Amino acid sequence: MKKAGTFFSKVRSLCREYIKTSLKGWLIFFSTLGVASAICAMLMRTTTSDVHVPLIFVLAVLIISLSTDGYFYGFLAAFVSVVFVNFAFTFPYLKLDFTIYGYPLTFMTMLAVGFATSTLTARLKAQEKLHMESEREKMRANLLRAISHDLRTPLTAISGSISTVLEGDEVLTKQQKNELLLDAKKDAEWLCRMVENLLSITRMNGADMGGITKNDEILEEVLSEAVMAFKKRHDDVPVSVSVPETMIFLPMDAMLIEQVLINLMDNAVVHGGNVSQIKINAREEDGKAIVSVADNGRGIDAETLPHLFDGSLQLSGNKSADTTRSMGIGLSVCKTIVAAHGGDIYAENLPEGGAMFTFTLPLGGTSYDNQG
Repeated sequence: MKKAGTFFSKVRSLCREYIKTSLKGWLIFFSTLGVASAICAMLMRTTTSDVHVPLIFVLAVLIISLSTDGYFYGFLAAFVSVVFVNFAFTFPYLKLDFTIYGYPLTFMTMLAVGFATSTLTARLKAQEKLHMESEREKMRANLLRAISHDLRTPLTAISGSISTVLEGDEVLTKQQKNELLLDAKKDAEWLCRMVENLLSITRMNGADMGGITKNDEILEEVLSEAVMAFKKRHDDVPVSVSVPETMIFLPMDAMLIEQVLINLMDNAVVHGGNVSQIKINAREEDGKAIVSVADNGRGIDAETLPHLFDGSLQLSGNKSADTTRSMGIGLSVCKTIVAAHGGDIYAENLPEGGAMFTFTLPLGGTSYDNQG
């Protein structure tokens, strides 16, 4: 029964997509031919020549072929255009006359335009689809590479710490045992955060990467939830949040955006180097919500900046902050989540020191006074 339900759900989804695409195609078809007809009708009132009529309808066929999928609408537009031009804009008017000189050539020309343009459009869209698949596979490969590194090293450290405690029970002091167990605990907590990131990726894959479910959420509440989750892990790092006087409503998956914020704050603490303060700022600008997470750490190396979000970044061995872990997977997840929401993410070093990560999300809701 479950399989049957899944099958019918997929069928319904495909039918909705087909109807949506079909309605779009018919809308383009009728509106383009309607505009072409109106232009020709207006020009016919100002001139006695009808030379411009076939050219305008050839352009209409070109636009329809470029704007729709497949060959159907282009061919149909070419056929309808030839017949309609003969009937409405060629003497004798409002009468079909297939014996007009040059009519077969016009007919074949419009069909050729429809066929050539439809073929070219289909090929371009196929190439675009292949490029998107290639980029998706590249991102998936980078994520897997980062995961294999980031999971293996902490697991080895946990196993080694616990083995040392068990085997050296009579040799190690209580303080040494506590230090080893504390290291194992930190690695285990980090692995939990890694699993949360992987679950975020799974959540997005289930929604076809960009077809995520969005609801209007208050950005300030999402920031607050993320900060509270972060403080459970790093209660010694103060976090200040600055928001505008108006509440910002955004269409988003709140859990995924919270994950972005947590990842950025975790990244600041783990890789920022002696970070003692994190500042979060949110504002509206040019139809977007802009959220920044800044720290007062050592900043980001110039050669590292271009590779922060591609999933291939690994810390070099001379880094003092958590050399067993890389930034790659968490920041890759951030980029994927933000991109799925139609936004962008980037990083920069601050003039006074430290780094700032900024991401944008398109506005889709209403702003209300936040002063109560």
